[in-house]
Amino acid sequence: MTDLQVRKMDFAFSDYDVPFLWNPQNPAFSSMANAVSFLAIGFEKMIVQLITQAKPQITDPEVAAEADAFMRQEGQHSTAHRQHVKALIRRYPGLQQTLDAVIAEFDKLTAETSVKYRLAYVADLEATFTPVFKLMLDNDKNLFAPGDDRVASLFIWHFVEEVEHRSSALIIFNSVVDSELYRMRVAASIFRHVLQVIRVACVGFNEHVPLEERQVDALSMFANYRRGQTLRRWLPFLRPADNGTMPRAFDDLGLREQLVALGGIIRSQTPGHNPEHENLPALADEWFQRYEQGYDVTRWYTADSVSS
Repeated sequence: MTDLQVRKMDFAFSDYDVPFLWNPQNPAFSSMANAVSFLAIGFEKMIVQLITQAKPQITDPEVAAEADAFMRQEGQHSTAHRQHVKALIRRYPGLQQTLDAVIAEFDKLTAETSVKYRLAYVADLEATFTPVFKLMLDNDKNLFAPGDDRVASLFIWHFVEEVEHRSSALIIFNSVVDSELYRMRVAASIFRHVLQVIRVACVGFNEHVPLEERQVDALSMFANYRRGQTLRRWLPFLRPADNGTMPRAFDDLGLREQLVALGGIIRSQTPGHNPEHENLPALADEWFQRYEQGYDVTRWYTADSVSS
């Protein structure tokens, strides 16, 4: 049977305003993480619908239990990210259009693709999470600690639970589809869709969040966009979009760490990949231990100071 836990969290986003620039020391990471919140709502809604559709095809009771726990964890993530995004929409009402557009992309995917394809979609994307989130969690002092503790704690909780259920999506895919060749064959279209949805969110940020409150061009996370903007500056008859500066979210992280994460992403899409063998972030173990001890993980960096 699965050992996944379903943890309900309340990050109190309604208590006071949630800034778009929640980590003022790294505006690019703030924007990227906000895009993840928008993506998570649509993606995790799709997961819940998908597992419900796939359940009749899951004959192994242990896999069925894994699928149920995986779906319930993802449902909690979606609920928490909705509260984060709802707070941003209160401050920037136009972002409701952005959220609707992101959800519509995943609703369209659900309506127009097979269960087989969506199981591959979830397995392929979830397989990348452990190396990517390890990079982030290993650098939490730079990426999370300087920011709004509610938002930082939301992402830390979400990312450590993604590490916890790192094998779930692949277990479900193998139980129902069991074709490494198919998973590899559709990977390119899956990641194109993921980037397309993130781009929808970033375009919305540029449109609805004033530049002085986001400080960066939200589209700067896309390398081809940065190259295009640079080219426009070189050509006198073209004008670059005036959406802010274009730093990258991980500019302050070590190149070696970034290359290790990239290698993990590539490895995650190869035949025979087993997420159980991945190197895990130390912060994940610390988080689970502190949660079991009753620590207020919704205030990861400030709970001790509040309680004292």
